Amino acid sequence: MTQSAAPTDGSAAPTDTLTPPSGGPPTKAGTVDEAEGHGHAKASFWTLFLGSVGVVYGDIGTSPLYAFREALAPGRADGVLTGEEVLGTVSLLLWALVLIVTIKYVLLLLQMDNKGEGGILSLMALARKALGGSHIVFMLGLFGAALFYGDAIITPAISVLSAVEGLKLVTPALDHYVLPITIAIILPLFLVQSRGTARMATFFGPIMLVWFSVLMLAALPHIARTPQVLWALNPWHAVHYLLGHGTGALVALGAVFLAVTGAEALFADLGHFGRRPIQTAWIVLVGPALAINYLGQAALVLSNPDTTDPFYQLVPEWGLLPMVLLATAATVIASQAVITGAFSLSRQAVQLGLLPRLEIRHTSESHSGQIYLPQINMLLMIGVVILVVLFRSSSALASAYGIAVTGTMLITAGLAFLVLWRVWKWSPLAAGAAMVPFIAVELLFLVSNLLKVFEGGYMPLLLAGCLVLLMWTWVRGVTILFNKTRKTDVPLTELVAMLEKSPPHHVRGTAVFLTSDPDTAPAALLHNLKHNKVLHEKNVVLTVKTIDLPRIADADRVRIEPMGPHFWKVVMKFGYMESPNIPKGLALLRKQGFKFDIMATSFFLSRRSIRPAAQSGMPLWQDRVFITLARNANDATDFFQIPTGRVVEVGTQVTV
Repeated sequence: MTQSAAPTDGSAAPTDTLTPPSGGPPTKAGTVDEAEGHGHAKASFWTLFLGSVGVVYGDIGTSPLYAFREALAPGRADGVLTGEEVLGTVSLLLWALVLIVTIKYVLLLLQMDNKGEGGILSLMALARKALGGSHIVFMLGLFGAALFYGDAIITPAISVLSAVEGLKLVTPALDHYVLPITIAIILPLFLVQSRGTARMATFFGPIMLVWFSVLMLAALPHIARTPQVLWALNPWHAVHYLLGHGTGALVALGAVFLAVTGAEALFADLGHFGRRPIQTAWIVLVGPALAINYLGQAALVLSNPDTTDPFYQLVPEWGLLPMVLLATAATVIASQAVITGAFSLSRQAVQLGLLPRLEIRHTSESHSGQIYLPQINMLLMIGVVILVVLFRSSSALASAYGIAVTGTMLITAGLAFLVLWRVWKWSPLAAGAAMVPFIAVELLFLVSNLLKVFEGGYMPLLLAGCLVLLMWTWVRGVTILFNKTRKTDVPLTELVAMLEKSPPHHVRGTAVFLTSDPDTAPAALLHNLKHNKVLHEKNVVLTVKTIDLPRIADADRVRIEPMGPHFWKVVMKFGYMESPNIPKGLALLRKQGFKFDIMATSFFLSRRSIRPAAQSGMPLWQDRVFITLARNANDATDFFQIPTGRVVEVGTQVTV
């Protein structure tokens, strides 16, 4: 699959569309640690280890705040909590961590990088390329990405709320202040995003290192006092609980799944830290810390079944306030990690043509992955605050949390099966044997979470549905617009031949005309000839494409093809993790013998004003949604990093 980066003709809405797969270097899984230019080639292993502890594991690392407490709720429903129910619940938690996080993500999925990058869109690109551009795989990736945004909104809300709720244990008088304090923490978190994450990230690793150490230290005394809790390591207790508690066990499973939320971050942040640091951090520190803490909470409840908040009650009374403060810091870090993930996913979606151009600001000169998207940040902030106000407690939000994550994980497992089969060349039977157990377990988790649809689970589904509709409207509208404009387009070769026979007046300098279709004459070129009746000495017809690789080497970035004494056709390629920079790309042409002066170069863009058509391929309401998206698209000059003083815009009207 090769897609034109939206939009390549400088229009408010692009005329590019999804096109069949093109060539390109074969994608090989398992190259992440050797990849260059991914921001972790020069950093030491232990620096990356500490960074992964701070960023990758922020979300899953704060699950002990609420996961075990919520998983015990079905056992408490009849007013009697038995020891077997406690052991069964914690056994389910521990084995969910082993099966889903350790085996599926840490040991298997981290091997499935796409030229050093991970995440559901990277996996979708890998699988789609292997299948020759499957639309079903495309839709799966699209829906998985939409579900991730649900996770990005719910995570800050539930994490910060659960941390601040510890204040109620310090003194019940603070109960009424939990909501205002939560909002007071969340708002600054989003408002400081424009400053970049580099300064905050310096503190993330050490704080989370302290957090995981405290998780273990708080739990160990309780395990020592109630060693029978270690029987929970036997998976029979988990199986026995599931078989003997009917619907209650299914409800408990939905809460158990809260313990593995955040596992997608392992895969999504692969390109930032590399495989080995992420794997080592989980096996050496994070996994053991979480397991010990869950066992400690279970030991506390076994010795005192009336415990209402097993996480905070692990610590003595004098340590309660420091624990609340540390938990709040950890949840802010967890929220930061998922916000950063949403920015990265949004850039990928724009590059793959799923969303209109969005303003992307780089917040670091040395790390291209550190970006800030104002529009996405504002929407996330509004969404998080609305959730906090609507649900008011972490227990209520827990019902909304699982569906988004289980849906994403199931799609990831399905895409992983395709990669094993078509990319790694395993037999369908072997690929199925590897992935079906995970799909079965996650389907069970999904069913358990679907029981909570009317309690709040509708939120991520509603959000994902709206996002899928927006993305599909954009893709469909771009395709319709492309097909309509193509009917009136002039073939580029015919125009060049005609201009060579009857040349207009030539002026000095170079003109660059952006277009999404390299075979047809750009609208800006036609309008320039019609109204100005001049042609530059050098004319470059430029097409910018985004390919199914995270990044592309400079040697493969640009291809130039002469079309006559005054015309050249240039195709410039960027990976979906890169921000297009046309001036830098054009500078590479000098190595191929094309000489030009950037200060004597003008960039011609076509700005289109779109009107709804009486007869269209979409309903009128969808036309209006597409037009709204197009009008709010970021300016092409900024998106392609073109010098503003060198741009000439030509306006046209089109209907869709």
